[in-house]
Amino acid sequence: MHDPSRGPRFVAADVRDPADVDRLLGAIEEAYGRLDVVVNNAGGSPYAPVADTSSRLHARVIELNLTAPLLVSQRAHPLLAASGGSVVMIGSVGGLRPSPGTSAYGAAKAGLHHLAACLAAEWAPHVRVNTVVVGLAETENAAEHYGGPAGMARTGATIPAGRMARPEDVAAACLWLGVPSYVTGAQVLLHGGGEIPAWRVDV
Repeated sequence: MHDPSRGPRFVAADVRDPADVDRLLGAIEEAYGRLDVVVNNAGGSPYAPVADTSSRLHARVIELNLTAPLLVSQRAHPLLAASGGSVVMIGSVGGLRPSPGTSAYGAAKAGLHHLAACLAAEWAPHVRVNTVVVGLAETENAAEHYGGPAGMARTGATIPAGRMARPEDVAAACLWLGVPSYVTGAQVLLHGGGEIPAWRVDV
């Protein structure tokens, strides 16, 4: 149960480092005495064509987007099992379709989707594991990525919902999956209906 007197707490940690993850979870247990939901939302990738970038960069992208969520989930499992909690993975449509220029990221997200399904089966019925598969998203760096406001408008027009996903859309899905329920092993497609072929869009 949430205790308002204790309030939120911020703990900086490198989720790729097992010792840092243990320190993070220890701080949570000390502050709150339990853990109900883990949202694995650390991730991302720069534009990195495979032929022109170092293998080390691709390894780091995979480490952040796949290995780190596995590590955090593994270390959090005892606390989540004790509370009947859940894990929410933040996936990507880049893991469902080709993602040229971010191939390592797409491959890692495809692996993350599969990892979530495996953990849902392995940890049932005590811990639920689900994935929010996010489509094109309007984040603080989106304008730079999509070529400014005009580029964002063109991109939003390729989505049936008429716009890119916003952080609050993702948060709402995470909150829904975090509430105790029968849902586990699911992929929630948060992509606004997908992407319309470019030749169908008039902007």
